[in-house]
Amino acid sequence: MDPNDTTTFLAICSHTHLFPGARCHLQGLPDPTTFATAPHPLDLYLRFPDGAATDAELHTEPPALSVPAYTTGAGTAIAAHTWTVRDITARGAEVELTIGARSAT
Repeated sequence: MDPNDTTTFLAICSHTHLFPGARCHLQGLPDPTTFATAPHPLDLYLRFPDGAATDAELHTEPPALSVPAYTTGAGTAIAAHTWTVRDITARGAEVELTIGARSAT
């Protein structure tokens, strides 16, 4: 995968909001194993199980996920946050991101 590619990839999240330990599964990466061992920045489209969705950015130095403010399917406003990424693991055709702590910024 070309690190300069501007494609946005779908990420299916495990819960209606992010928190330490939550997981998001990146879909459609051409080579998940290579990406997991040598990740690079990506534009993501996060989709939550309640139907909410938002754009996000995966950064790699240090690994972090920047998520703008969004509203859950139940109408709860979630403020913009940047989360550390605790783990990036290839899981078959997907890459699993495990969310760490919320960044102080």
